Amino acid sequence: QVQLVESGGGLVQPGGSLRLSCAASGISFRMYILGWYRQAPVKQRELVAAVSSGGSTNYADSVKCRFTISRDNARNTVTLQMNKLKPDDTAVYYCNAGSGSSPLYWGQGTQVTVSS
Repeated sequence: QVQLVESGGGLVQPGGSLRLSCAASGISFRMYILGWYRQAPVKQRELVAAVSSGGSTNYADSVKCRFTISRDNARNTVTLQMNKLKPDDTAVYYCNAGSGSSPLYWGQGTQVTVSS
């Protein structure tokens, strides 16, 4: 059985930082494209950042230069370092592992709230 579990969400003030982590069981991350998505109220789920099996990264324009995605295949984890957080970053953040053509596995999400 495959399970992805996110952690690290919480309440922070604008300009603050959070580090989200995703740990997997029942799956090896090694050959998957890994991504972080987010979904805010009344908005569709969007891709925030992704990292390929070869280490190439992509970021949404709204988070570029503020967020960093990284993977550790040996520990079967993927993290999202979020800096200079803004209220617009408030959302539920989801970890994903996919093939590139389709998102195969999802975590249940962790809430990030940026508010003063």
